[in-house]
Amino acid sequence: MKPVILSAAVVAAALPAWADTDPTDWASVTAAAKGQTVYWNAWGGSTQTNDFIAWVGSRVAQDYGITLEHVKLSDTADAVSRVLAEKAAGQDDDGAIDMIWINGANFASMKQANLLFGPFAEDLPNWSIVDVEGKTVQTDFTVPVEGFEAPWAMAQVVFMYDTADISAPLTSMQAILEWSQANPGRFTFPQPPDFLGTTFLKQALIDLSDDASALQAPAGDNYDAVTAPLWAFMEALTPTLWRQGRAYPQTGPRQMQLIADGEVDLAISFSPGEASAAIANFQLPETVRTFVLEKGTLGNASFVAIPYNSGSKEGAMVVANFLMSAEAQVRAQDPNILGYGTVLNMDALPQSDRAAFDALELGVATLSPAQLGTALPEPHPSWMTRIEADWIERYGVAQ
Repeated sequence: MKPVILSAAVVAAALPAWADTDPTDWASVTAAAKGQTVYWNAWGGSTQTNDFIAWVGSRVAQDYGITLEHVKLSDTADAVSRVLAEKAAGQDDDGAIDMIWINGANFASMKQANLLFGPFAEDLPNWSIVDVEGKTVQTDFTVPVEGFEAPWAMAQVVFMYDTADISAPLTSMQAILEWSQANPGRFTFPQPPDFLGTTFLKQALIDLSDDASALQAPAGDNYDAVTAPLWAFMEALTPTLWRQGRAYPQTGPRQMQLIADGEVDLAISFSPGEASAAIANFQLPETVRTFVLEKGTLGNASFVAIPYNSGSKEGAMVVANFLMSAEAQVRAQDPNILGYGTVLNMDALPQSDRAAFDALELGVATLSPAQLGTALPEPHPSWMTRIEADWIERYGVAQ
């Protein structure tokens, strides 16, 4: 999901992020939310995710009288561009977008430009049960969140592989390269700027780097030197890919379909439970399992943010709060539904809610927390922006 780069003029002209709604007065928030329609702009490329959002809509309608409309996106940048267009047109109230499932680079741009409502997240009632110590919920791609977006799912890179064709997990990007060279045409990844494709590039860079600490600061004059191992790797890998790297699946679900069709044996995912969920839904063969790399894999939280000019800020806050509820979190973690990781602190939950998590069967392909290990931090968003553009220039046009 490519970021929108905001000009200095937009940043200077942006309105203050605070509007007329106080998230600390929750009774007033829920009262004002009743009858509101919340337009949630969120990725629409997964049937399971779409069904989950529809379920959230039914629950907030039942409990709070809110109508939730899922505006399906292929790229978060489309929503950001809409907010920018409204700002330029002077539409500072009742904008078309009330909530965005936002990625780190676009969050950084919108936060810098004061185009987000808030801070609100840490004032939501369910923030008290969020695991702020063990989960990366207060930074997003190294950028401090400061209450301007609310977490609702945890993700970590895993690789799905068909054990019918690959006998053991591959432990590094170098091992993936060597396997792909020995088995040409059996691996691919979604085409950047799809977020999974860009994630593959970031994961490769981190794994190939002797010291990835430079990635925690903005990319600068060190860009060429730091990324040199990545481009050497891609030069060797690309000719061995599915269709010799002349075509790529456009999305994660399309990549997964290639495994189901027997065309590839290996795929990247940003959800440790996705393979189990797909097996449960008969979308992947039962022989598929997952692995992480020996040095670790990228992890982050999924967040929702509220544009500064939303006309349904109260309703959006109620939806964000519900997404952090134990009810929503346990449903999202169920591999038959989504298989997402939870943002909650189990020790902060009542016994009945903890029991619901404990009772979940996470699925045959889902690694335990111990097997996943510690998630690696995301690079600063400037690295993603430059790497994505660089890959598109080098490999993005069919050869």
